[in-house]
Amino acid sequence: MKKRLFVTGLNGFVGRHLRSRLGAADSGWELLPAPPFDLTQPQSLQDLWPELPDAVIHLAGQTFVPEAFRDPARTLQINLLGTLNLLQALKARGFSGTFLYVSSGDVYGQVSENDLPIDERQPPSPRNPYAVSKASTELLCLQWGMSEGWPVMVARPFNHIGTGQLDSFAVASAARQIARIKHGLQAPRLEVGDIDVTRDFLDVADVVNAYLALLRSGVPGQVYNICSGQEYSIRSLIQQLADIAQVEMELVQDPARLRRAEQRRVCGSHARLQAVTGWTPETTIKQSLRAILSDWESRVRQE
Repeated sequence: MKKRLFVTGLNGFVGRHLRSRLGAADSGWELLPAPPFDLTQPQSLQDLWPELPDAVIHLAGQTFVPEAFRDPARTLQINLLGTLNLLQALKARGFSGTFLYVSSGDVYGQVSENDLPIDERQPPSPRNPYAVSKASTELLCLQWGMSEGWPVMVARPFNHIGTGQLDSFAVASAARQIARIKHGLQAPRLEVGDIDVTRDFLDVADVVNAYLALLRSGVPGQVYNICSGQEYSIRSLIQQLADIAQVEMELVQDPARLRRAEQRRVCGSHARLQAVTGWTPETTIKQSLRAILSDWESRVRQE
């Protein structure tokens, strides 16, 4: 018999992929439906669970760093206080199952290159309001687990990519522009931000599988990095996309795309996650980029 799973943020980038994965016969989970709700409005959460879930994955939140700089109060209201509203509503309903809070590798902030790859022993040092909201919510969820006796875990995904991602993110933006160039919809000039930083990229399908692996066998009270363990420069990924599309172009730096508080290199360790669950990445970076470019080619033809 399948266990019941409630997921916030199902309409987001990762949520849509998670919904698709849960539709597979071997997922072991029944995805509970939910009427529209607003985490910042506690009354909208009161009637969400006609059936009590066995587990919750909390994906929903304000995830865009530039937006967090523009409106930090709103970001904290959604990510921290919205999560508190969710926890209180679940408690009132009688929930005592597994709660997986999806945080972010961004909570680590500035990390010395001598400390790469980053593991979970690295103390968080958030450098933007989004990361502050995620780090503070981690503490709230872990405290809730201790106080209420719930099995609570925290996932810290690093950068993830895949089909359907908004083009406000670097790889999706590059893929969209390259697809437009290929189809003659844009001059062969690519507007970019700081593309010589490196990041630890993981395909969204592997991220989803990691969340489900944690629900199966993660240890309550623990924090888990979800990452590939490899670093890639943005420039190298753009070049791979251009090679796949067989286009040549000029790269033009757009000041509006430059972010503050940039870490030059990021590489994480998923050793803890792998040791506990057996999870390991299955999708190569080339497979991810091919799928992303193909997706954008289909989308730009409809623009």
